Amino acid sequence: MSVIRSVVAGTGSYLPEKILTNNDLEKIVDTTDEWIVERTGIKRRHIAADDEVTSDLAVRAAKNALTSAGIDAAQIDLIVLATSTADQTFPSTATTVQRKLGITKGAAFDVQAVCSGFIYALATADNFIKAGQAKNALVIGAEIFSRILDWEDRATCVLFGDGAGAVVLTASSGEGNNTDQGILSSRIHSDGRYNDLLYVDGGVSSTGTIGHLRMKGREVFRHAVVNLASVVGEVLDDCSMTSADVDLIVPHQANKRILDGTARKLKVPLEKVVVTVQDHANTSAASIPLALDVAVKDGRITRGDILILEAMGGGFTWGACLLRW
Repeated sequence: MSVIRSVVAGTGSYLPEKILTNNDLEKIVDTTDEWIVERTGIKRRHIAADDEVTSDLAVRAAKNALTSAGIDAAQIDLIVLATSTADQTFPSTATTVQRKLGITKGAAFDVQAVCSGFIYALATADNFIKAGQAKNALVIGAEIFSRILDWEDRATCVLFGDGAGAVVLTASSGEGNNTDQGILSSRIHSDGRYNDLLYVDGGVSSTGTIGHLRMKGREVFRHAVVNLASVVGEVLDDCSMTSADVDLIVPHQANKRILDGTARKLKVPLEKVVVTVQDHANTSAASIPLALDVAVKDGRITRGDILILEAMGGGFTWGACLLRW
């Protein structure tokens, strides 16, 4: 049976020029490089310039993805952008990206699922393509989390950074089985009961302010390992596969301890896990496409490989995607 599959045709990323190291943070808050590395694995993060907005980062990543795919921006008929740090309350940052890329057709909209945003956006674009409503989609994760951090809170300000990543999805025909190239399964979940464990204490209709990120790290860690292992099991079951069939896991880059804990629970060797958190910290919705682009460029990912992308974020939200490269 012939089916439509969404194939990743290209990847791209962008990190702002300014780098904030752990040693730099020692001058801002009561922390040390040793403490940060031991608990998170993070060594540095990138910080957007004062005149940069989220759409600027997104456009840079999108252009790199288009070049990688060999596709002109005029061929894009769908943009789904995952972000929690939009340029404006409205319109969507995706429409700003659309304008900056010179695209005047199709649809563009934002998805807000915090650190799971890229998985949500990928699943959304995949469903549009499978339904025949789009042929070439830009899926972007872009964040400027430095603007919502409390730089006096040493428990959170050391964890996050700014950046953007993007992929181009193109429609392709498949046989409808797990030997197809492209996205084979996506699963997304949410549970709003855990709002108070990871949230921003501001909003348009509540305080009229942007607010700052607040987090209960130990509780988030506990839920993350369980939820991520569970949803990865779901997409593997969907495709009649096991963790042994997976060539590489590209996870949300939140914390090295979470990455290690999830790998142990899945019984996946650490060498099969892409880890980039040390270089850019937690960039929320941008972290998976950033890590994906790194692994593509350094040759770890080759055509035919089975990949799992997975993430969990505030809400709680979580999800996973299984695809054949």
